[in-house]
Amino acid sequence: MANGSAPVRTAGMTDNPAPSTAPQPPRAYTMSPAIWTMLLLLGIVWGASFLFGRIALREIEPLHLVLMRVTLAAAALILFMLATGRRFPPGKRFLVEILGLSILNNIIPFSLILYGQKELGAGLASVINAMTPVWTLLIANWLTSDEKLTPRKIAGVVLGFAGVAVLMGGDALTGLGASLTAKLAALGATVSYGFASIYGKRFRSVPPIAVATGQLTGSTILMFAICALTVGMPRISGYSPDVFWSVIAFALVCTAFAYILFFRILSAAGATNVSLVTLLVPVFAVLSGIFVLGETLSPWHVAGMVLIGLGLLVMDGRVRFPRRMTTF
Repeated sequence: MANGSAPVRTAGMTDNPAPSTAPQPPRAYTMSPAIWTMLLLLGIVWGASFLFGRIALREIEPLHLVLMRVTLAAAALILFMLATGRRFPPGKRFLVEILGLSILNNIIPFSLILYGQKELGAGLASVINAMTPVWTLLIANWLTSDEKLTPRKIAGVVLGFAGVAVLMGGDALTGLGASLTAKLAALGATVSYGFASIYGKRFRSVPPIAVATGQLTGSTILMFAICALTVGMPRISGYSPDVFWSVIAFALVCTAFAYILFFRILSAAGATNVSLVTLLVPVFAVLSGIFVLGETLSPWHVAGMVLIGLGLLVMDGRVRFPRRMTTF
């Protein structure tokens, strides 16, 4: 997310939440009005991340924007940890492993999403980003022994891929839309988020805010090195007001604040309920793109969004097919 995604992502989905959740003993969670309000707010924040990213890309290259985003967000969360008396886990192992999470959950997906958004609208990028839970299920089935696919999940995966096929194939038939490369870049970000979800299980004993802050700090260090070796350092002034404030909102609101909000919901309502934000993010991203940027969605985009959303609901169990349709 920039932004929305699997229950174990941290922000921006883009983007997509710090993957520090792990299987927990059964617990009865309830969705109070306060939790629903926070969930709605998180969907708005992550949906807006695609809007702010799109605006900032008018004057800033993707790698420079990633560097700005993680640097400002890391600084904000470090201050939050200091103000609340929190600490990072001791030892070198955490420092080494958090760099892997920085690469999988920040550097690769943030860069790919923003590269794709040079051509993709905010709404379309967010719809593609909703494929993250689908990839997470497939990767978990491949790499883990306790999260295998079930007939219901397979049905959801099929619907999700059908949605992506409609999104990418529909424009090819009509000659409209962004290039295939831009769409594949955005889709590649969701694959990276999927791997991050599985990799992040090793942080199950680490406080989520420490994981989020650690990965953003690691991402800042690595992005400084990447930019120094490739595109150089970004300028620190001379941006238009729209771009300047979009960068500030992108980093502080859609990344740092979103992490804190996500973890509050996760603690109070559980991973399954917080995953509903995956369905809210494209809605708000699409609306913001239409009303703020004047974007339009083709019937193919709408159809793809419906199929992906239905696939996520099927995988989550909120939509069920007749038993004879899901028994092999």
